[in-house]
Amino acid sequence: MLKKDILISETESVKDALKKLCISSEKVLLVIDKEKKLLGTITDGDIRRYILRGKSLENDIREVYNKEPIYFKKSDFSIELAKKALLDNRIELIPVLDEEHKVMDLVIWDQAFSKDKIETLQAGKLDIPVVIMAGGKGFRLDPFTRILPKPLIPIGDKPIVEIIIEGFRKWGISEYYLTLNHKGGMIKAYFENVKRDYKIKYITEDSFLGTAGSLKLVENEINDTFIISNCDVIVKANFEEVVNFHKEQNASLTILSAIQHYKIPYGVINFKEGGGVTNIQEKPEYTFPINAGVYVVSKDSLRFMPEELPFDMTDLIRNLIRNNEKVAMYPVNESDYIDIGQWEEYKKTIEKLQLFKSDQIPSAAPDEVVAVQL
Repeated sequence: MLKKDILISETESVKDALKKLCISSEKVLLVIDKEKKLLGTITDGDIRRYILRGKSLENDIREVYNKEPIYFKKSDFSIELAKKALLDNRIELIPVLDEEHKVMDLVIWDQAFSKDKIETLQAGKLDIPVVIMAGGKGFRLDPFTRILPKPLIPIGDKPIVEIIIEGFRKWGISEYYLTLNHKGGMIKAYFENVKRDYKIKYITEDSFLGTAGSLKLVENEINDTFIISNCDVIVKANFEEVVNFHKEQNASLTILSAIQHYKIPYGVINFKEGGGVTNIQEKPEYTFPINAGVYVVSKDSLRFMPEELPFDMTDLIRNLIRNNEKVAMYPVNESDYIDIGQWEEYKKTIEKLQLFKSDQIPSAAPDEVVAVQL
């Protein structure tokens, strides 16, 4: 039986589609009419490209969804044909329709292939280093971080930083730089006692250099494009696609942004000068992209940074924009982002991470993407 959370009407908003994609265990929604006949499909990749065109999330999805989806009629269906279609088209699922074009069933990746096979088929080989900013004091997780450095705070049976690395390892990345300061010796000691199939180089700050300052210490180690990650966030994305997006758009820096939905739990009053009320909105909801703390950066961007002085990522981004360098945004859905850096989020992470582990690697979205210059 089809789950309701995978079905959507074309009159629903893009914001509604984002919410359903967060709830659904699949990465695709089926667009249907009142008679449950298939009209098309919509993915987070479709929405990503729509957002990057500067369109409103309040609009309905008619301009967004794919109106020529791949599907099977029940009379023509076989599992072997479905496997071939999934592989050839690199799509998440295929709907199965009856003779009246109504959706009867779905074939999804993990029905057609084992999980190991899925990861082998979908993951790429990225020859690109990752710099993990692991030197902060972790004030938001005090008092835990009085004893442990933030990167070693456990999530299940592994520390945060190891889980972050494992996420990148799925994309074939084998070269990592850890910028260290606060309790850096403990982080080194941990990795010296871990069996691993990747290389780590430690870069130690002599003083606290902010959220970006230590990048100047790795400038001579890196040849070209690289990824930066905070040590308290996990972003689930197709990093092969993200890096290609960054290069195709000739961006100096690409920010991965998470689409967040915030509902104000009160009535919000609009008023004019003198205090006269013009309107009241009952528990309004706002949707906007936030900085997810993961970036793709071209090495040349580091020339806009000072030598060994405190400097934040926001400072680097502002400097790039001032100097007419392209800064791009690559949005991901709310459910593909975890911020572990504060206690309430840390508690939620334990359960959410199990969903991350059980789900497959995101498949590549269709080719055409659009950069935005901030």
